[in-house]
Amino acid sequence: MLSGWGRVFGPGREVASEDVEAITRDATLTRGLARSYGDSSLPHPSDGVVASCRLADRILSFDEASGEVKAESGFSLLQLNRTFWGRNFAAPVAPGTQFITLGGMVSADVHGKDHHATGGFGAHVREIRMRLASGDIVTASRTENADLFKATIGGMGLLGHILDVTFKIPRIPSPWVAIETERMPDLESYLAGLKDAAGRFPFTMGWIDTLGAAGKLGRGVLMRGRWADPHEARPGVPQPLQRPGLPFVLPEFAISRMTVAAFNSFYYGIHPSSMRRKVAHPEAFFYPLDAIRNWNLLYGRRGFTQYQCVIPEAAGPEGVKSFVSLLRRTGGSSMVSVIKDCGDEGEGLLSFPMRGTSVAADFPARERVQQIVDTLNGHLIELGGRIYLAKDRFTRAEDYRKMDARIDAWKEVKRRYDPKGRLRSAQSARLELT
Repeated sequence: MLSGWGRVFGPGREVASEDVEAITRDATLTRGLARSYGDSSLPHPSDGVVASCRLADRILSFDEASGEVKAESGFSLLQLNRTFWGRNFAAPVAPGTQFITLGGMVSADVHGKDHHATGGFGAHVREIRMRLASGDIVTASRTENADLFKATIGGMGLLGHILDVTFKIPRIPSPWVAIETERMPDLESYLAGLKDAAGRFPFTMGWIDTLGAAGKLGRGVLMRGRWADPHEARPGVPQPLQRPGLPFVLPEFAISRMTVAAFNSFYYGIHPSSMRRKVAHPEAFFYPLDAIRNWNLLYGRRGFTQYQCVIPEAAGPEGVKSFVSLLRRTGGSSMVSVIKDCGDEGEGLLSFPMRGTSVAADFPARERVQQIVDTLNGHLIELGGRIYLAKDRFTRAEDYRKMDARIDAWKEVKRRYDPKGRLRSAQSARLELT
């Protein structure tokens, strides 16, 4: 059995090798570290074997003058950080985990706390070498097979098996992060603070309480940051943090409305009411959940889903407020509810972000979860927003089609390069993308 990070399981097995060219010859899907939350890294129900690129993790070249890196698709963000922070280079995007591969970063067009400033990962990719469904190995870029390039960025691995990626990384003044943390009493204050921070800081995000009572709904902790200047930075290079892990799957009663409310009150209360500044370890700031190995076990044997969506700027703060209120009423509130800014839509034909506000909430995959997702999707469609495929597990095909007018253009490219629909996943079958 194979699984995704949300503990969704499916039949099949994976074959891993340093020779990713060899193992992709007969595969219908390639996956990396399987950190997508739903079924996007699981094979189509009628396919049995997927290729794993996790052992193909070498840097093939690096140009220090330009910051251009070429690496195999299994090279992880963790490896990138540990290789380049000490050289005063950093990844061009700051997603919520560093346990992801380059292949996955391209396929999901990952974004992070800096999307409003630097866009998604695809904006920094120069070239992708990949094996097509036909077996041919081709190069895709903005000037060569440009249609394939755009469909592959955010295309969830359905256009071809990614073999290696060429991309640029920026120089940074130091590998430490100067951050400001400020407590916000309600959602209106949080959104105003987030908007203000986006004009002054490259990294902005925060946690909100989606269970707060009247007047407190959306209270939260706003974080804003930038790479620290040399005179602010701590001495030396940040060393890897210790990562204690959960030894077993927790019982399902551990995550309930009562425990979530208690956690939210505790987390809000431990932050001082006045704004606080400090210089932080980059892992602690960028990847707080990575501090606990196997944190997905918190949600019990049936796992969890994350509902992440983007609400367009045109919907305004009222659109975000209406969505958060609905999230509370449906019972979709969670301990990990995050709101951050998104910048302009990327060039990837299925890339997730658009200019607006991203809302993400984790909740257990229990009896009512399909109803919750259907309800949230209905309102999201009214607002003109869309969901993030790398996190999705329950969206219905008819709802997804209503969210994204780009699907037909993406499918046209898909048919051009994979006319028999050979490359597919459990998610692509569910959403009728193949």
